[in-house]
Amino acid sequence: MGQQQGGDEALSTAPPSRSWSILGGSLANALHTCTSGRPRPFTVSNNSLRSALQQLECYFTWPLLKDDVDLNDLEEKIGYQIEFLIKARIRSYNLLSYVCHLKNSNEEALRTLQKAEEEVKKYHPDEIARRSLVTWGNYAWIYYHMERYEEAQTYVSKVENSCKKLSSTPHWKAQLPEIYAEEGWALIKFGEKHYERAKICFENALQNEPNNPEFNAGYAIAMYRLQYHFKSQRQSLELLKRAVELDPENTSVVALLAVKLQDLRQTDEGERYIEEAMKKTPDHPDVLRYAAKFYRRKGELDKAVKILKKALTVTPNSATLLHQLGLCYRSELIQLKKAEIHPPQEQVDRLIELCIFHFKSAIDKKTTFFHSYMDLANMYAEGKRYKEAEDTFQKAFQVNNLSNNDKQQFYYCYGNFKLFHVKKESEAIEHYIDVLKIKEDSFYSSKCKNVLEKLLEKRIQRGSRDAADFGRLGLVHNLSGEKHQAIKRYEEALALHPDNEDYLSALCELRLSISN
Repeated sequence: MGQQQGGDEALSTAPPSRSWSILGGSLANALHTCTSGRPRPFTVSNNSLRSALQQLECYFTWPLLKDDVDLNDLEEKIGYQIEFLIKARIRSYNLLSYVCHLKNSNEEALRTLQKAEEEVKKYHPDEIARRSLVTWGNYAWIYYHMERYEEAQTYVSKVENSCKKLSSTPHWKAQLPEIYAEEGWALIKFGEKHYERAKICFENALQNEPNNPEFNAGYAIAMYRLQYHFKSQRQSLELLKRAVELDPENTSVVALLAVKLQDLRQTDEGERYIEEAMKKTPDHPDVLRYAAKFYRRKGELDKAVKILKKALTVTPNSATLLHQLGLCYRSELIQLKKAEIHPPQEQVDRLIELCIFHFKSAIDKKTTFFHSYMDLANMYAEGKRYKEAEDTFQKAFQVNNLSNNDKQQFYYCYGNFKLFHVKKESEAIEHYIDVLKIKEDSFYSSKCKNVLEKLLEKRIQRGSRDAADFGRLGLVHNLSGEKHQAIKRYEEALALHPDNEDYLSALCELRLSISN
């Protein structure tokens, strides 16, 4: 994992214990407060100040790394959020200030935090301290990086003093639920690897306020993003329904519920929700994006394209919308090929070029857009532009911090490219095996098991004497729970390659598992 840039060394994550009383005491020690409780003149060392800073709850102490996101794309999304989600403006300005810092624009970061303070005064005049702790933490860190240490100390002291007041009763010994939730939202913005932690943040927030609409919305979204980890998607559906029930005016969550209903083949009910969301907020980018996805998957491609083009007039630099347009043209290409055995080549070429144009445009806007790279590579292959396909596959794999699911998708698609387009079966088999080496059940691992079994069986039936073919087939049977078939294939592999340690080890483990 890359280190955070913009003047930061690697930052520690938030401490496991988040008691405000502990925080206050630590800050007091670090800042050398005198017996009267008043801070001494600023003589504290940078190390002591940094120790105090690392105990603040703000974007600088949460695990949000520059390498996890495309900063320009994230900045663009925050801008739309500020415009369309008034209730989220405080946390949006806080996040934007952190992005500005990562882009080495600390003065702009300070101006953005001033806007966050204005929002607090406007919407929470009776809770300024409670609602400003994250903002003040960001201030302290930014001033620290600007080497304006007196200002940094001032904001650390503001946090400390506010925490002491807020923890005057036992209720305030636990972290404020708003801060748990704000961390959860930030983690979602920084990508898939953070979704599990985001879920935990929202669970913690909900312990104190189980009926809070914002916390329920965040929890539902986090669980929706994590849904591929669960055997059942019902939990995600129920959480989204709960969030909509608590806040029916949150149309982005209403639209997400519609997509989830469609996932579960409840399309008619989903369509009622999607139409309701578009009627209430016809220009909301998230609503339009989900609506386009809904109608693309329903097969109403003209309607989906129309919605996306409207959305692009609102947010013209959205990589996600450009990618979605490419998916619409890809769906049209698939429909054309299904409808006609020999579709007009001119129409095929036109749709391939439209897909390529929009996938490339999405990558231009978001250089870390892994899924757009994959779709672009596959479309180059479809157009028999194999050199460009190969180059794009390589760029896709260089995207930082790919999840296991992403890596499995890469190896599966790359294997298909080698097998079906450039006719290199042995290389394809290597890539399918790479999918299985990532020990995570998924759509891609299931597909690879089936493909590998067929390919390897055919090679053996054609008279293969390559021990690797038998060993790989043994691996596939083993992963499928077919232990006796796996033992047979490993024994055949050993007969061709005696003393191979991998085969011996696998065979030994299999025999032991059967005997036990």
